[in-house]
Amino acid sequence: MIDTLPISIVSRLIEESPDAVLVIDEHGDIRYLNEAMQALSGYAPAEAIGQSINGLLPAPDVSDHQEYLQRFLESANPANVLEHVREFAIRHRTGDPIAVDMKALDLGVVDGVRYFGAFMTDLRPRHQAEAKNAELLAQLEQQALSDALTRLPNRRAFGVEAARMVSRAKRSSAQITVGIADIDFFKKVNDTYGHPTGDEVLVAVSAVLLQAARESDFVARIGGEEFGLLFPDATPDTASAVAERMRGAVADLPVKTASGVELRVTISIGLAPFHDSLSEALSNADKALYQAKHNGRNRVEQA
Repeated sequence: MIDTLPISIVSRLIEESPDAVLVIDEHGDIRYLNEAMQALSGYAPAEAIGQSINGLLPAPDVSDHQEYLQRFLESANPANVLEHVREFAIRHRTGDPIAVDMKALDLGVVDGVRYFGAFMTDLRPRHQAEAKNAELLAQLEQQALSDALTRLPNRRAFGVEAARMVSRAKRSSAQITVGIADIDFFKKVNDTYGHPTGDEVLVAVSAVLLQAARESDFVARIGGEEFGLLFPDATPDTASAVAERMRGAVADLPVKTASGVELRVTISIGLAPFHDSLSEALSNADKALYQAKHNGRNRVEQA
């Protein structure tokens, strides 16, 4: 049993514990803090001993703590926060809040004075790691939904956004139009100038499509030289007008490549109404795109 050990051994164990240890009396005055607690709080023993624990409590918690301690002492009933580890916050001497895991204990009465103790573990490293992991997961999720070359959303993201739009449209009875845009004669660009130049064309066209779209529209690269378009709250005529603006903006764009080549490319766009089935809407838009190609390219057609 620990009470058979010399008090100096127990004292050294507590003093050098990596957990912060704090002892207060029934008046809420600090009576002891070990080295870890000094490091955690920023207070030296000479500054803290005999001072109220209120200095360690965030302002909103001061009155709650005083009321709770008084209630506990008057009732003499076990407190539901004692003996349990819970997340808490203390205030550093600079005023900064510090999240901790805390286990509070009723240490009993000695010479007519009741004492309470607490073990605390700094949660900042864990919270920082959790935040870093959350940021990494968000980045990975973003990468999974993005096209590496153009930075546009990819086909997977296109499907996710389409489902969201349909869900919103069902509540508002709004119309949605889906489109497929395809760069005309893109294979010829790659064959003539090489794939690096083709990549530059894809990046340039992507930027123009985004710029010409409405803020509510969704533009994604869904494969090769194909781009998926979603026009929420758009009648066929409205979607056709926006698609025509996209087509014209691409046709007017001189693509200046790093190799010094200046190219002009065009796109064809097929449009179709989007109700519940994305695959059906894309199939109809693809048929309209084929019609645009058949009718001479550099044009917009509706299914």
